[in-house]
Amino acid sequence: MNSSLIQLLVLAGIAIFLILKLRSVLGTRDGFEKPAVTDTTGAAPRPKFEVIDGGPDRDITDNTSDPAAAAALAAMKAAEPSFNVGEFLKGARQAYEMILMAFDKGDLAQIKPFLGEDVLHTFTAAINDRENQGLKIESVFAGVRDMALTEATFDATSKVAEIAVRFTGELTRTVRDKSGVVVEGGPSAIARQRDSWTFARRMGAGDPNWQLAATGD
Repeated sequence: MNSSLIQLLVLAGIAIFLILKLRSVLGTRDGFEKPAVTDTTGAAPRPKFEVIDGGPDRDITDNTSDPAAAAALAAMKAAEPSFNVGEFLKGARQAYEMILMAFDKGDLAQIKPFLGEDVLHTFTAAINDRENQGLKIESVFAGVRDMALTEATFDATSKVAEIAVRFTGELTRTVRDKSGVVVEGGPSAIARQRDSWTFARRMGAGDPNWQLAATGD
């Protein structure tokens, strides 16, 4: 065997060794593997969906579907973060019974802090007129059958908030004249009374009480 043949065999062996070494390091690629795509834009990969911080305020959306009222309630919360619509409505339900019963009894002393000036004047005049006629009301509150927040407004300058609530109350009401004769209603007749009351308060004020600012049917 001459030297040229030996050299060729040595070179062939080196070539085979290098091919096997490269395959072990880099691996192999079959015909179904997708080639890598190079991002030439330089931008970061975009997510498949937008991530929204926060979300709807359930305390508001659970109590009104009116966009204007919802915006006003959100502004109230911004002015006074501790304000809660659900808690307000619970208080309004209690105030409805308390004020209604005090009016029927003709005793406004205990509820005076919860009445706006105009409502206090109207209630006082109605009670005086009733007493002048010699009429007396006996009533028993049975409960609130239904209530709903119907409107809300907020003045950003004065920070005065107003919230209107519609009530449907159930009660027995007996109206007697001077001699005690029943002239209206009766102790066993449960009647439904519908009222739309507007409560007002300056947000951020030290006094947490809302006042009844207006009444209607």
